[in-house]
Amino acid sequence: MRTQFSQAVVPFLLVSSVLSGCASTSSTGDAALNQRNWPICSAIGALAGGGLGAIESSAWAGGGAAIGALFGGLICYAQDGDEDADGVHDRRDTCPDTPANTQVNPNGCPLPSYPSTPAVESVVQPQDEVIVLSDLGKVLFAFNSVELTADAKELLAGISQRLVDGSVLEVMVKGHTDSVGSDAYNDKLSLRRAESVAAYLVSQGVAADKVKTAGLGESQPLADNATDDGRAQNRRVEIFVDR
Repeated sequence: MRTQFSQAVVPFLLVSSVLSGCASTSSTGDAALNQRNWPICSAIGALAGGGLGAIESSAWAGGGAAIGALFGGLICYAQDGDEDADGVHDRRDTCPDTPANTQVNPNGCPLPSYPSTPAVESVVQPQDEVIVLSDLGKVLFAFNSVELTADAKELLAGISQRLVDGSVLEVMVKGHTDSVGSDAYNDKLSLRRAESVAAYLVSQGVAADKVKTAGLGESQPLADNATDDGRAQNRRVEIFVDR
């Protein structure tokens, strides 16, 4: 009875001893299982197996040592550690000693790094513009005249600074009048006033070949010509800036 029991238990004890021995053994003394540890694991397995086999008989001692050495080496080889702590077992790690915190591929080699792409700044597209000058706030022309007043020149001097850069493609100056006078007269007056504004812009540095003029007379009122304020709004010059 004792012999049968021992024959059943000894293999289990052999395997347990090998696992315990290899799990606590490494090439540096503080790492998990590793392929490089298999000679040590084999030796521990042989000692443990031989010692346990000797309890049964001298014949079991030799067989136990052989089985322990074989299983010890196989288990250490099959169950790897991760010496460089990159998350890839040493058995598959083709790039050992990877620096800590390095991203690696399934074979344990560092992933390729690429220079970061600089952020692309959004380009602000130039915007077209409509500038309206009217007699409501400041008088642009003397009565029944195309001569610019001092207030008009001051306004246009500031505006011209916005029209001298290369983004400006065209400057269209359109003159308008109120309803006082005949249509034919107002058409001519509005055109002459537009030309007066255009000439002043050119004198301030705006490219002459970009400046165009048109006279629309009283055909496009903004307000009621029956009131003084309405007529003042209608007596205006509009500058259309195409960028």
